[in-house]
Amino acid sequence: MHDLVIRNALLHDGTGAAAVRGDLAVDGERIVAVGAGAGAARVEVDATGLALMPGIIDGHTHYDAQLTWDAFADPSPQMGVTTAVIGNCGFTIAPCRPADRDLTMRNLTQVEGMSLDALRAGIRWDFESIPEYLDMLERTGLGLNVAAFAGHSAIRTYVLGDQASKRTATDAEIAQMAQLVREAMAAGAVGFATSTNEPHNGEGGIPMPSRLADDREMLALTRAMADSGRGLFMLTKGSKTSVPFLEEVAAHCGRPVLIAAMFHSNTAPDHVFDEIARMDAARARGHALVAQVSPCPLTMDFTLRSPYLFESVDAWRPAMQAYGGDGLAAVYADPGFRARVKADFERVRGASLFNSEWHLVHVVETRRPEHAGYEGRPLDALAARDGRHPFDWMLDLALSEDLDTVFTAQLRNNDAQAVGRLVADPDTHVSLSDAGAHLTFMCDAAFGLHVLGYWARDQRALSLPEAVRKLTGHPARLFGIPDRGVLRPGAFADLLLFDPATVGRGRNVRRYDLPAGGSRLRGEALGVHGVWVNGRQVVDAGGLCADAPRAGRLLRSFVA
Repeated sequence: MHDLVIRNALLHDGTGAAAVRGDLAVDGERIVAVGAGAGAARVEVDATGLALMPGIIDGHTHYDAQLTWDAFADPSPQMGVTTAVIGNCGFTIAPCRPADRDLTMRNLTQVEGMSLDALRAGIRWDFESIPEYLDMLERTGLGLNVAAFAGHSAIRTYVLGDQASKRTATDAEIAQMAQLVREAMAAGAVGFATSTNEPHNGEGGIPMPSRLADDREMLALTRAMADSGRGLFMLTKGSKTSVPFLEEVAAHCGRPVLIAAMFHSNTAPDHVFDEIARMDAARARGHALVAQVSPCPLTMDFTLRSPYLFESVDAWRPAMQAYGGDGLAAVYADPGFRARVKADFERVRGASLFNSEWHLVHVVETRRPEHAGYEGRPLDALAARDGRHPFDWMLDLALSEDLDTVFTAQLRNNDAQAVGRLVADPDTHVSLSDAGAHLTFMCDAAFGLHVLGYWARDQRALSLPEAVRKLTGHPARLFGIPDRGVLRPGAFADLLLFDPATVGRGRNVRRYDLPAGGSRLRGEALGVHGVWVNGRQVVDAGGLCADAPRAGRLLRSFVA
């Protein structure tokens, strides 16, 4: 007798092959039969009218901190995710000396939009090294499978201390960092992650440490990763990091390079496709460069207390230095500051996260009753009515409400046809959920459900079997995760049962459920009927099961 049989489902196996109607049987952690006529089972699920696929593999999350207080990485399992890759962009919490813990948390508050109070109350600091951090995750148990990158910024801080964000490293320091990368790979890291992206700043607007690395440091650390015989190099690309240099890195270390964050921009509409074409050409020359793309509009809620979207603008630095202090309002009121920022908006147009598309910035929530009529309206129209520049109008509204006014901005991926091309490209890696980060202004943890519902069913940008492959089999091969991402006998029973007619992502709702009462936006899942991790059910049609087991595994073994 089997432990579990899911009967009469439309089976999508994760390879891109056409779906077939049949049963799937599970014994223990693994699938033992796929097809018709599975035998009796202790638990049977009637999946008539539903589809069954491998669990979604989310290749770009930032759950490194959250997993120390939330083993299930809420809300990802409810969104069909059974495996999460953490440590992206190199923003990890290990290695970390006790003396650097508060700096690490303050930097995460800035670069990843995390609540400092939540981090201070929630993180369980019973580790220092990367191996100790991985051991802690394994010891305390996980609600989903987790693979972890070795993070560049944390490694750099561990070696250079307070100089990590100020200068290039010496040869001796690079050698120390390389040894830490080797130790992480030996302990089971999936690869090495970093960022050269200009908006990635820590406390006070200082660059995150990885942004200070020169080419010789990048080459040495990726080589240290490759010394293990495996591994994936993940980089969030800044404007000064070229695709030809990343091809050089791939050739140097002989390992794949995963390049984020490839969004479409209305102000530079051909740029992302030109970059992907360069990656395609590199792959044709035998160097594995892969573009990581998002299927979702990049939409952020924000207040002027810490507006992440402006932080790549050089003239914004005085505001970043004043975040959390009494002088921020004075900075915003300064005519010189305003003039310099507006000049920078025009100077860097097409290259920064925000490119003066004021029609895509709306007022969401006001604090004063007389301002309620502004809600839901775009800034360009509101400012034009008063004959003012939208930037000045926004600052003055926020100042009149003690900086509590909530705005929203649609920053990237606003052109449906263009995004459909990115998602449907057979070689792109669809992810970029950023789950676990930027909690105060976004939640894209349901990115996979959005692919299944919006892009496959509604827009028909790709077939449903291909959508499933892009979310499962493709990332499993990319990250070298064995026996996952497919429905076949012998594979682990990571499963998502869903209704193809209704699957998708629902609205985001603000909740106050982080440690210390911190707030976050949390998405809702549509059409999910069940999620199993290693053969054990963790989610049903109502959400996370009341007695959901910690059935996940820390993934430490990968194929080259």
